Amino acid sequence: MHYHILDKESLGERLSGNLEEYPHGIVIPLDKPYGWTSADAVRKIKFMAQRHFRLKNIKVGHAGTLDPLATGILLICLGKATKVAERLQAGEKGYIAEITFGSTTPSFDLEKEIDAYFPFEHINQNLIEEKLNGFLGEQDQIPPIFSAKLIDGKRAYEIARAGGNEEMKASRINIMELEVISYSAPVLMLRVRCSKGTYIRSLARDLGSALGSGAHLSGLTRISSGDFSIKNSVKIEEIERILKQNLELSV
Repeated sequence: MHYHILDKESLGERLSGNLEEYPHGIVIPLDKPYGWTSADAVRKIKFMAQRHFRLKNIKVGHAGTLDPLATGILLICLGKATKVAERLQAGEKGYIAEITFGSTTPSFDLEKEIDAYFPFEHINQNLIEEKLNGFLGEQDQIPPIFSAKLIDGKRAYEIARAGGNEEMKASRINIMELEVISYSAPVLMLRVRCSKGTYIRSLARDLGSALGSGAHLSGLTRISSGDFSIKNSVKIEEIERILKQNLELSV
């Protein structure tokens, strides 16, 4: 299916106000803003697309959830491109992760406050690289309770926020690459290439434990999703600007 891609290269093009001129739909590699849920991004783009295409009922979805406290590529699918969302979601992912040693949180990131402190003075880059080797390849990973995983039809984060503490089932994942970008105690910058369904928050938790400390994810950017790169992604303001321009030109 040859869907139209609305990325940085095509932002200067005239986007037709007729969705039928894009018979296979449109895919937008969005650079998701910090603090937005994936659902927030879908709602915002759906509203803009409804105005632009003058359609009340327009299908809009995303290919792979990105946590609210993460930024980077979130693939937004419009029209018939929603049919390929599952295939797009299956692509491998790339991330730049900031992991802070010496403390943990219930959500494994900054959504929740620190709940415990651990020593980290013994951690150095050589030790980190040694332990990272054990996280490469196919493995079972326990997702965070604060996640979009379904438990008996409910999202895990809904159960967690209501005070529940359900046991999470392990998922089979694959981590293909782990590269230390820098380490300045207690903060590690790490490049990750992995399969869909991999939780970098869980990797942070497990790495902290493997190093005889604790850890949480203090920052995350998704830099690639399948064939899409952050270098050619677009910000919500850029999409809003081009759709508004085209709307004004069509009046």
